[in-house]
Amino acid sequence: MTSVKEVAYVSTFPPRKCGIATFTADLVNSIGQLKKLKDQRVISIDGRRLFKPAYEGIEHKIGRDFIEDYVLMADFLNNSSVNVVNIQHEFGIFGGESGEYICAFLDKLKRPAATTLHTVLPNFENKAKEVFNKIVGRSAAIVVLNETTRSLVKQYGVPAKKVKLIPHGCPDLPLVPSAKVKPVLGLKNKIVLSTFGLLSKGKGIEHVIQALPAVIKREPRIVYYVLGVTHPQVKRTDGEAYRNMLLKMAKNLGLRGHVKFLNRFLSKPELFNYLQATDVYITPYLSPNQVSSGTLSYALAAGKAVVSTPYLHAKEALGEGRGVFCKFNDSASIAERVTEIIENKTLRKSLEHKAYTYSRKFTWPLVAKKYLALFDELTKQSQEEWPSGFHL
Repeated sequence: MTSVKEVAYVSTFPPRKCGIATFTADLVNSIGQLKKLKDQRVISIDGRRLFKPAYEGIEHKIGRDFIEDYVLMADFLNNSSVNVVNIQHEFGIFGGESGEYICAFLDKLKRPAATTLHTVLPNFENKAKEVFNKIVGRSAAIVVLNETTRSLVKQYGVPAKKVKLIPHGCPDLPLVPSAKVKPVLGLKNKIVLSTFGLLSKGKGIEHVIQALPAVIKREPRIVYYVLGVTHPQVKRTDGEAYRNMLLKMAKNLGLRGHVKFLNRFLSKPELFNYLQATDVYITPYLSPNQVSSGTLSYALAAGKAVVSTPYLHAKEALGEGRGVFCKFNDSASIAERVTEIIENKTLRKSLEHKAYTYSRKFTWPLVAKKYLALFDELTKQSQEEWPSGFHL
């Protein structure tokens, strides 16, 4: 019997299109399927609307750039039946410099908070480090997504007993040969490469496009899918400049028919179809310091042969022969690695098997159980510390 009955999540959430919103929706749905909790409340960070203290409502929002909303919401939760609050943290989703407004929420909150860290850098700038330290100090538990992040937070002096490793979840997909799925998408007899996610300059997709002529010389059946819309924040500031640059580059390189842009936010079934039809998945990210990639987790879940730059999450996830590394900002290196996988079927099968086997440890049902166990542990601790409750 679990002690925890109600959990609140502070995060971005659909219909907002961002990786953390998708992550939170997957987590909430997966915990819901365990049928152990009385209720789950999602408090979404919304740039457009102020939170109104609608105490009877099911859905609540925090206006991202209104510090009073963070304080109001903490006060609301202090007077609710919620046992634990889970914050999905990335500096850019909260208001204030380096997302400092979330600290006002934590200052006021009288419920145990488990904060999941989606971004930890080896060298924080001063303000980000200050915000990070406040969040760590005011959280009952810090959730990291991999060993790489655990070692980083250890360097920052976070107590080991406060840190919980719960991997980035992935869908529990069957392992199927790409040839079985391709006809559904009209891709029979094609060699499919793909990258998915929200588009922004840091994704490095231009290096894949520049690599394609060399790959196509060896294998003319190549088609490369770029799946996803431009990141909403990027679109607000830069419009479609990055996508248009990629389109122009593909045209200038004579790649008509070989590069396909699906400029929409794909449904889960549609995304899974494209992933399962993929022969080589590519994550050519430009930042070596990226500690978490949901798209990489999904590619592993589909059992894909992956070519990736060696950013922090990829180095851990694709080590021990689970993937192949290319150099940063290097189209020739991408071409070489992709061609190697296409032409060496034994290598490809080995990569697929190892990737899929590895991903079985962090399917969403398993990840949901780990979060539930953590929420239960924090609830028990808080009941021991505050036997009469938190209504101060």
